[in-house]
Amino acid sequence: MAELGDNVPAYRTIRVSEPDGPVAAVADVEAWQAREAYPDVLAAAGPVFGVVRERDAGGWEVVSSFTDLAPQDARDGMGAQFRMLAQERERAGDAAGVEECMRAAERMEWEAVDEMTVLGSRFRVARAECFVRSGPDGPEPPRPTDPDPTGPGDGHRAPDFTAGFVIDPAAATGMSAGILKMELLAMVPVAGTEPPGVREDALRAAHTHPGGVLLPATFMTAERGPRGRWRPESTCSSSTPQAARDGLAMQLRVMIPWQRRLDAAARAPLMAAADRLDAERCNELEFAGRLVRIVRVERLVRIGPDGPEGPRPCDPDPQPPVMVQHQQLREQGVITDDEDEDTPIELDEHTQRLAALYEEEEARRKTRRAEC
Repeated sequence: MAELGDNVPAYRTIRVSEPDGPVAAVADVEAWQAREAYPDVLAAAGPVFGVVRERDAGGWEVVSSFTDLAPQDARDGMGAQFRMLAQERERAGDAAGVEECMRAAERMEWEAVDEMTVLGSRFRVARAECFVRSGPDGPEPPRPTDPDPTGPGDGHRAPDFTAGFVIDPAAATGMSAGILKMELLAMVPVAGTEPPGVREDALRAAHTHPGGVLLPATFMTAERGPRGRWRPESTCSSSTPQAARDGLAMQLRVMIPWQRRLDAAARAPLMAAADRLDAERCNELEFAGRLVRIVRVERLVRIGPDGPEGPRPCDPDPQPPVMVQHQQLREQGVITDDEDEDTPIELDEHTQRLAALYEEEEARRKTRRAEC
């Protein structure tokens, strides 16, 4: 039976309201303009995972940001949350609370658990899908109203705009965000374009979790390839455009020279491109015949009657829980009781070069901060 009027559950509604201030009003206008300049909405990279906690007041609070590329990474984060809760309970003198939190944390080290109730609150590993807008010119770059508070080399110091975010489908959004949410909720992979199981899981999720909430945007780098096709060059985990620029600069100054074993002369064009990226804080960089762009990423968490969607069966999840992995390595002889933990690890020449390049970059950034 169709659900009409007051019978429509909150998780299936999309509430639209007027912007609550001038910045929000400008952001809504920019979002509408992006629909014209970048009319296509495309899947970007794979899903990301985070940890959420159900709130007594309604909705789910993000307690571990959606930066993990596999469910087990987020499970490890949930176990870490329980250990931090144990420390809080210890400071409060709550021995029973400490025991409950540690019992939950230790279970997470052995079992692939996506939801647990600890201290009366439900915690869950939740899944978000990533999308980018694209147009004739390629994927959409950052918008002027996207927060970008830090300078070159300090992108990691910016606040995490997703931490503490409340996933509440009943919360009102702007007109453009509401329309985008409708578009994303309707998207499923075309038959034959994805590995077996992906389309089936997506169709199932459209029925089990028909609602959705948009998380704050994140950023990644993408490169234009042959015939004008763009491909992701990084994950969509940078919380600000500058954090994505810093990641690109690190690639140019450290990782590419190391991977390709470049000498000083061959490194020079890459170093010059990284310097230009820092000086101009640009969102597009051309170097050595390559064109790379900082790209804006939208993330959608699907919502059902019991809250945010968890991992799907088709989601890659290659690593077991940490203690299971440790046990497997012991059985394989990779880890033994005879190892001397005090014996320093000797790096080969290639790895020593990576360490040297990284230290050089850290020294450069430290000098830059001192000069600013």
